[in-house]
Amino acid sequence: MSFTLANVIREHAASRPGKEALVYGDRRFTYAEVHERSSRAASALRAAGVQPGDRVGLLMKNCSEFYELMVACSKAGAIVVGLNWRLAPPELAAILDEAQPKVIVADEDGAALLGDREVVLTGAAYEAWLAEPEDPHADGGPDDGFLLLFSSGTTGLPKGVMITNEDFSFIPETARELYRMTPESAYLVASPLFHIGGAGTGMTAMTLGGRTVILQGAAPADILATIERERITHAFFVPAVIQALVESPDVESRDLSSFEIMIYGAAPMTDSLLRRSLEALGCGFVGCYGMTETTGTVSGLHPDEHRPDAEILRSVGRPLPWIELKVADLLTGAELPPREVGEIWVRAEQNMKGYWHQPDATAKTLVEDGWVRTGDGAYRDEAGYIYLQDRIKDMIISGGENIYPAEIENVLADHPAVAHVAVIGVPHERWGETPKAVVVARPGIEVSASELIDFARSRLARYKCPTSVEFIDEMPRNASGKVLKKDLRARFVYQDVAPPSTTSSVPTQ
Repeated sequence: MSFTLANVIREHAASRPGKEALVYGDRRFTYAEVHERSSRAASALRAAGVQPGDRVGLLMKNCSEFYELMVACSKAGAIVVGLNWRLAPPELAAILDEAQPKVIVADEDGAALLGDREVVLTGAAYEAWLAEPEDPHADGGPDDGFLLLFSSGTTGLPKGVMITNEDFSFIPETARELYRMTPESAYLVASPLFHIGGAGTGMTAMTLGGRTVILQGAAPADILATIERERITHAFFVPAVIQALVESPDVESRDLSSFEIMIYGAAPMTDSLLRRSLEALGCGFVGCYGMTETTGTVSGLHPDEHRPDAEILRSVGRPLPWIELKVADLLTGAELPPREVGEIWVRAEQNMKGYWHQPDATAKTLVEDGWVRTGDGAYRDEAGYIYLQDRIKDMIISGGENIYPAEIENVLADHPAVAHVAVIGVPHERWGETPKAVVVARPGIEVSASELIDFARSRLARYKCPTSVEFIDEMPRNASGKVLKKDLRARFVYQDVAPPSTTSSVPTQ
């Protein structure tokens, strides 16, 4: 029997029908109930004309209906389209025109973004829409599409990533091998479910028969209270959320003794934040690296490798056993020797099928022999640990030298006045480009641009250091927590909108 999410739920409903599967607010569902409700949703989709291969759009904040509908789509052979409720109506319309979903299920806020499009509303209307609990058993084969997620667009327009049943079959493998989950695990989901960090990582416990607890947002007080109340064992958060947890006034008063593993990824974790988190949360940590195009995680740093003074703490670990990963020369694609920076290429059975209706973009990313070009710069050490440098597109070339913003960001994040920092390249008439640091300062701590530049110069080669600093109130981020450097470049490179009082420049390297 081939892997499908529908088959997973059928098996759990038969072997552990009374076990709690989903918790959302005051609603609790056993595996038997998830099976029954997802069959009712699948029947409703079929009644609405949904056939195998058709798309079903889900435009809602995190809720139990999202999980039911993912299983329902698997039972009906339909493709789930996770829709970003943070988009503006024109952005959302462009994605819908591309995906052409047969049915859209939305909450009230999502429906307000859709204008005159017909939707099924969550809540009472959704309950009335559900049909008789008949399982269509139209799951599809290994190569059939299951999940269509539009990339977050940190460097350009979103592209629809097609994930198949076979791609998704590695979710339980990752849960067991890297995250150390069991059927007794309780997993907390606060990441948006339209992102692979939510829809993929958020399915780990369910595929193993564990318990999944859903939060609609990532407020630190809610997360900490839920860990204590629901005896959460595992969760995945981006570094920005982990920083908020560590700095929360509630962190010391909550009972977090059930918490076993904090999984982090999707954005760089600085040395200083990781060390503070290890001390404050008292649990094991798993660092992971992956992308939507690889159906999530392809490498990981295990809990016993998180030694505070170890060099590998700055790495994203080593590839999972079923993953081929190389650091490739940007021009030839040949594998580079240890310590040389190139682009991460991944070859795995969990790689995407391609970009939806974009063959040219697919050919640029999914290259010969099944390798996915990630666009991420990195090097490997002699033991095979991977050290991310930056997005290739974010690399700064200054006076012929390659400068990786993440290295500068890691240093500046260690300054006590810096809450968040991002480094971008800006034009320079002599050097071509030069680094600019964009900083969110900690409340109540004064710091000057020149002080931060001097701080960087005390730890880095002079040519790597920022020559100017901008202070802003809030860092622009996408739904997965990544800093939107394209927005910073639009503001500070292509437009001169920053008040002079927030800027300091140093003319030479």
